[in-house]
Amino acid sequence: MLVLGIETSCDETAVALYDTDRGLCGQSIYSQIELHERYGGVVPELASRDHVQKLVPLIRQTLSQSQLELSDVHSIAYTSGPGLMGALLVGASIGRSLAWALNISAMGVHHMEAHLLAPLLDQSPPDFPFVALLVSGGHTQLVFVRAIGDYSLLGQSLDDAAGEAFDKTAKVLGLGYPGGPEIARAALSGDPSRFNLPRPMTDRPGLDFSFSGLKTAVKLAVEKRLPLSAESLADIAASFESAVVDTLIIKCQRAIEKTKVKSLVIAGGVAANKTLREKARILDCQVFFPLDNLCTDNGAMVAFAGHQRLTAGLTNSLAIEVRPRWDLDRLDPILQS
Repeated sequence: MLVLGIETSCDETAVALYDTDRGLCGQSIYSQIELHERYGGVVPELASRDHVQKLVPLIRQTLSQSQLELSDVHSIAYTSGPGLMGALLVGASIGRSLAWALNISAMGVHHMEAHLLAPLLDQSPPDFPFVALLVSGGHTQLVFVRAIGDYSLLGQSLDDAAGEAFDKTAKVLGLGYPGGPEIARAALSGDPSRFNLPRPMTDRPGLDFSFSGLKTAVKLAVEKRLPLSAESLADIAASFESAVVDTLIIKCQRAIEKTKVKSLVIAGGVAANKTLREKARILDCQVFFPLDNLCTDNGAMVAFAGHQRLTAGLTNSLAIEVRPRWDLDRLDPILQS
């Protein structure tokens, strides 16, 4: 089965082709960073309009690069949530319309399930069950994964997600957007031990996260040192990055001990952070990351997630439906034969 995957949940327009026998055949990604960086964050209306302009050309480009025709596609998978309402509707509308015109099946995919399954595209994927740390955009979650579609939420952010904390802290420091790469770059020359920033909610039991207090601590440290020197900026960035990563690692270790699994998947945009990858080595389990080009939003993970459900015989109605809010643990499991 050849599946065309479409991702338009936020600020990346992405398309990919995944085949049962050949695996990933090709993918294309267009980032809207330049469009939104002047505003310091994603502007939903601008994101939706840009998806409208870029999606069809990207589908054509991906098919051409893969030396395939639209008539070769057997099914279409598109992100139907969670995400920005208008952005989701672009991908859902085009995906459903193409499926109807070609008389083929289509599947709405959960964005976080797609991230969770991205490491399965590697040549050495994790075995089930495993714990997944999902750190993507507005989500920071720990999930117990028994099988595809069989998930239990262990913990989540109660306020700002890790990605949001990076973006907001970068803004406080006068850095660009998106905040994750900007802070990581600034932190390279910084001293992570100079500022004693909190590791939120690690002094009590539980697997939930909270990063709003950490963001406030950074703001106070900056205000005391205005105008901020280059050295202080680098040290604050390094200290903040270290605090976020330490918090994530501590919670991951707790989840591993609670579930007694041997494998941990770390997926989503923050999974590309080098400090997180280095500190994950101390965990008492085998750690899996997606390939570098599959950490941020992409069509390959959507095509693959849709493929797993479509080949299991699952179907959606013909209605164009999106879910800006959608709990991962409410997904239907895929029954194993």
